[in-house]
Amino acid sequence: MSLPLLQLKAVNRTYTSGGEPLTVLKEVSLVIECGEFVAIMGTSGSGKSTLMNIIGCLDKPSSGSYYIRGVEVASLGGDELAALRRDTFGFIFQRYNLMSDLSAVENAEVPAVYRGMAKTQREAHASDLLRELGLSDRLQHHPNQLSGGQQQRVSIARALMNGGPVILADEPTGALDSQGGKEVMAILEKLNGQGRTIILVTHDSDIAAYAHRIVRITDGRITSDDQQQKGEACHLAQTDETAQDVKPGVAVLGEALKMAFRSLLHNRMRTALTMLGIIIGVASVVALMAIGNGAKQDVLERIQAMGTDLLTIERGPPAVRASGEIVTSFLPEDLPFIDSVPGVAQANPETELSSLLRFGDQDLLVTAVGTGEDFPQVHDWPPQSGVFFSAEHVKRYAQVVTLGQTVVKNLFPTGTNPLGQYVLIGNAPFLVIGVMASKGSTPRGDDLDNSVWLPYTTAGARIFGQRFFKHIIVRVKPDADMSVVQAGLHTLLVHRHRKEDFNIRNMADTIATANETQNTLTYLLAAIAVISLVVGGIGVMNIMLVSVTERTREIGIRMAIGARSFDVLFQFLTEAVMVCFIGGLVGVVVGIGGGLATSTLAGWRVIFTAAPIVIAFACAFLTGIIFGYLPARKAAQLDPIEALARD
Repeated sequence: MSLPLLQLKAVNRTYTSGGEPLTVLKEVSLVIECGEFVAIMGTSGSGKSTLMNIIGCLDKPSSGSYYIRGVEVASLGGDELAALRRDTFGFIFQRYNLMSDLSAVENAEVPAVYRGMAKTQREAHASDLLRELGLSDRLQHHPNQLSGGQQQRVSIARALMNGGPVILADEPTGALDSQGGKEVMAILEKLNGQGRTIILVTHDSDIAAYAHRIVRITDGRITSDDQQQKGEACHLAQTDETAQDVKPGVAVLGEALKMAFRSLLHNRMRTALTMLGIIIGVASVVALMAIGNGAKQDVLERIQAMGTDLLTIERGPPAVRASGEIVTSFLPEDLPFIDSVPGVAQANPETELSSLLRFGDQDLLVTAVGTGEDFPQVHDWPPQSGVFFSAEHVKRYAQVVTLGQTVVKNLFPTGTNPLGQYVLIGNAPFLVIGVMASKGSTPRGDDLDNSVWLPYTTAGARIFGQRFFKHIIVRVKPDADMSVVQAGLHTLLVHRHRKEDFNIRNMADTIATANETQNTLTYLLAAIAVISLVVGGIGVMNIMLVSVTERTREIGIRMAIGARSFDVLFQFLTEAVMVCFIGGLVGVVVGIGGGLATSTLAGWRVIFTAAPIVIAFACAFLTGIIFGYLPARKAAQLDPIEALARD
């Protein structure tokens, strides 16, 4: 004995209304065989639509049992129920439930998307079904371009798309005129004659008369079950038995991408405003990282220009703030001993003091540097014209000076040749014997070219009034180990001074510190930009939540025709990711353009590297996933019955 197609045993369905239980179905038992044409009749509120929803696996009984080909529905999971709706049932709704932004063919082929049918195959099949239903000239029309009867025919084609053996029609003629109703019922009669099981819900006795069996329901109970005539034998393929061969992944991805693109185009202004936050965030990351990298490179190059093989011996013990201002450490007598340390190429003393420089009626505040004759070699900073003073000048306290480029520009604005001229530093006259090449600024922004250089002996006696040096710059030989030379200097000076009243700084350490500082500033800029990206992500989430609310009915339709919860989640997640993907691409372009514009207009150096661009774009992509997941999950968890009831 074969199992019945559908069987309900003592089914009850109870809802909670206003805090009180409301039983809609009461002890409903019903058997429907393959090939029958059954009309379920009842007045409004009798429970007929609830019974239809349970039969179509859109709802579950509160108690009792429901079997489909001997399999109890209560034992099935969400994906298995979706497979039943997709492969066993075809739904025809009173209000058609077509998707307004899809053509007739696209509406009809949606169930096949969730079955994994190839695009060309499902399009051809949907077109054939619509032609059979008399819509050969309406294939590419949208629902608002079709009459009510034509829309219902599209709904019927959609119900037939996957070849399911059971057609569930809920008041299929309720929104049609009498002629349209007759045409729809003629189609259902024809489908039943082809072997499909038709289950029709209606309150109209004239429509019920088309059925071979009429089941009447009153106040949730079946009151009569009249067999009018025997139905045709069922000879349709059992499509759900091949459900295990379904591979919907590629088809669902294609549908998700297409629907996402359409949704974005349909709401252009909202999409643009949503993308704006992502664009600003990505562009900020790209541009600010490029500006930060450029600033970092400038600083490092300026430090390196001073020499990377230098050791600076400063006054004052290490880790004692401002100790150099009160400690007298280095005297000229230290220099020969420092020169004797293995690995030392040159040792050059330096003391700086702001001084007033005067030529004619021009006054200029400059940095006067008392130093030794090795200054150009130690700092790799040669004179541009004239000469630097010599050891002889140092020895005999010569009143000679070499000027920086900024000093020459400001002190001799008319273009007078400074060489051979006398300038006053304080009240002492000095002969200009050279002009240094341009060096630029320090990492702190001090203009190195706004300086003058004179022998440390002369400077100590005539300008500073002191013999000791502020610091000594030591250049290390190319083949020497800087750490070994540093240790040797430390040992020497401790031995000579009997205490550690100095500290030695390695230029490599200075570069590392500057690098670390610039990295911190760059990362801070990037963090500020990432905040913009997060704000943009929150905007995406809000807009997607609005979209889910607006498209609740669409979600219900998709679930009713076979979409799994994952399919719905994937579709809405795809839309969020697409917004962020496109926003990320535009943001990268805007960021690069903004960085180049900043370089051109402000003269700042910008350096674009692949890593920040890739990271910013990846963050935009992840923003779509992270902030799109909550709205997508909300859509996937909607109850199909409640979703279909939304206007």
